Amino acid sequence: MRDRIFYSICFGFIFGVFLRSFVFVDSFRMILLALISVSLFLFFNFVSKNKWGIILSVFALTCCVGVFRFHTVDVPLTQIFESKVGQAVSFVGEIIDEPTLSENNQRLAVEVQKNKIKTKILISTAFDQDYKYGDEINFIGELEKPENFITDQGKVFDYINYLRKDGVLYVMSYPEIEIVSRGNGNSLKSFLFSIKEKFLEKINLAVQNPESLLLGGLILGEKASFSQELRQQFIDTGTIHIVALSGYNVTIVAEWFMKLFAFLPMNLGIGMGIFAILLFILMTGASSTAIRAGIMATLVLVARATGRNYDVARALILAGVFMILLNPFVLVFDVSFQLSFIATVAVIFITPRIEKYFMWVSERFGFRDIVSVTCAAYLFVLPFILYKMGNLSLVAIPANILILPLIPFTMVLGFITGFVGLISHILAVPFGFISYLFLHYELGVINFFANLPFAAFSFPDFPLILTILSYIYFIYRLFGRNIKSFIELS
Repeated sequence: MRDRIFYSICFGFIFGVFLRSFVFVDSFRMILLALISVSLFLFFNFVSKNKWGIILSVFALTCCVGVFRFHTVDVPLTQIFESKVGQAVSFVGEIIDEPTLSENNQRLAVEVQKNKIKTKILISTAFDQDYKYGDEINFIGELEKPENFITDQGKVFDYINYLRKDGVLYVMSYPEIEIVSRGNGNSLKSFLFSIKEKFLEKINLAVQNPESLLLGGLILGEKASFSQELRQQFIDTGTIHIVALSGYNVTIVAEWFMKLFAFLPMNLGIGMGIFAILLFILMTGASSTAIRAGIMATLVLVARATGRNYDVARALILAGVFMILLNPFVLVFDVSFQLSFIATVAVIFITPRIEKYFMWVSERFGFRDIVSVTCAAYLFVLPFILYKMGNLSLVAIPANILILPLIPFTMVLGFITGFVGLISHILAVPFGFISYLFLHYELGVINFFANLPFAAFSFPDFPLILTILSYIYFIYRLFGRNIKSFIELS
């Protein structure tokens, strides 16, 4: 019964957030439903002793909690800023995150305050100045609202809600900017960002471009500076995940730490893996994306080290609820969260089931494990990718199989190059050269497969119903027995 209550609480909360993401629900009605749910829970628990009644009343109550939680972060538009849209305005604000560098410009997330009301504005600007987290700036430009756009695959990208999940409601293109003061942000966050910047700088000195870009993506998820052509090659070959700040990358780092300390008892070995995850998160500046990836990686690490997948399933759901509780927008509007969650489920639950089909693959360097994990993850995320991105890569599996076995070595060499570079550039050069050889091979594989005429196809109108049916089938195959035992209340 405890398990059923646990799942009712978690899925009730998730459903409430999901419902409120699409439909505005009146607060009065939610309060009324919450009171009714509490009354029904008391009745079924102390009077009727009906287990299904208890479960449904708990589900309804936590659904209300999910709706209320979304209410608290769904900041309404204010007349103060709305009245300025389309006009040239002047604001003073603080850069609240690390600048995002792209091929043609840099983007600054700036928090401004007017009449005690705060909002966030995303500024696109040139590379003429070196902006930092914590800079206070004075800027003048035309205030605009973000607009959705069509991707290369013909899908509508919900740019409005993509920014809204981070609290950004307005944008401004190439304003006049003056730096008023520096160092106004959180001192710990500033320190972490400075370490990350120096680390990447030493990598760029030891490894030439574009290999250094790939290394930055592998280690720290830095893919913003990729050219459009290179980014598209990653997408067409189904390898974009290796340069995303995902649980997969963090898991690789953690498992290498575990191998280095394999002589220790298992619990201590897992502890070293978790320490590596913490180090990784700190190196990336402790962003919300890095924290999410760290949580996912920790769960994968524990599941694969102990073999207790279904205990980890509860932890995975709880981690998902925790992340949604922190930011309810991620459930529907953050594709990276959705992909990370789906891929983690695949690695934990599907990989053990399909490993028997790859007994013919050598176990050397963990090759069999890499092949089975790659196939499991790609199979499970494919319906979601088709629906959300409209991209089908026919070369994803062979491309990943040829690349992934070398990714752990590449990442370890990259870490060594960066850390040694902080001490001495000369000592870092040999490690950088070896890293370059691995990176050059990996980019060569990606370039070869991306240029095949049948590498990828676009499906801009992949049906939602087919996506839902695919995951209903997957869930039934994975958790059918658990669902039946949940339904069969005794």
